[in-house]
Amino acid sequence: MDTDLLKTFLEVSRTRHFGKAAENLYLTRSAVSFRVKQLESILGVALFERQRNNIQPTPAGERMLGHAEAVLTAWERAKQDVSLSQLQSTQLAIGAGPNIWDAYLQRYLQHLHVGLPGVALRTEVLPLTVMTRQLMDRTLDLAISFDPPKLDQFELIQLGQINLLLVSKSRDVSVNEVQAGQYVKVDWGTAFNIIHAQEYAALPVPTLHTSSARIALDFILNNGGCAFLPEHLVQPLLQRGELNLVAGASAISRSVYVAYWAENDRLEQIKQAISFLADKLVIEDN
Repeated sequence: MDTDLLKTFLEVSRTRHFGKAAENLYLTRSAVSFRVKQLESILGVALFERQRNNIQPTPAGERMLGHAEAVLTAWERAKQDVSLSQLQSTQLAIGAGPNIWDAYLQRYLQHLHVGLPGVALRTEVLPLTVMTRQLMDRTLDLAISFDPPKLDQFELIQLGQINLLLVSKSRDVSVNEVQAGQYVKVDWGTAFNIIHAQEYAALPVPTLHTSSARIALDFILNNGGCAFLPEHLVQPLLQRGELNLVAGASAISRSVYVAYWAENDRLEQIKQAISFLADKLVIEDN
């Protein structure tokens, strides 16, 4: 199958507009329409309900979304695998949400590269639902998250913990004194949200809600306010007095997990990567 048909289908699904999809793909509108019709002809089903200014996927189109993404991901991985250099024997695909990268993985990527000679790394910033699907499709080797997929097919290992501190740009601020418009809510997963609702209900409605710790950090440094952020990320700023701990707020710990297929043919490299990352978190905790 022509992968361009799948790319066009996904772009129309995303934009809900043939004209916008054409602009994004640098195609004419008629070319986009032709590709969609060609894909529908191959599948024997209608993928979109076409009404003026209202393009919606049909039930078949909704079901096709995950398959199209899986095929394109597998194709990209295949191209990368066959083009590995003589110095690289295999490729390891690692997926995590934006906060896992911000709080943990990003600063160890270079060390992981050095520690796994002969392994080409492919990194993805993905939501948990997509990571779960890609693990099942065998297009992702490691899925790292705070709230891991709990399926019998996956091996699950706790790598360690990350401490989150409530920090503020202002000095001498307590939890009960945080003003409206001065709180930034960072998405640290389900367990964090439960603790947050139980122990920090007095905090005001967030002026910003984000899934990126670095976005939250930059925001409060430039605009003031407070947020729960990883200890390692804010410790240098606390030492320099650029940030301050919010009085009365306890640290919240979040466990970091990795999920993988036990029958993966890259199991040796997977276990090496897990051991390395777990050791780094243990050192960080101590």
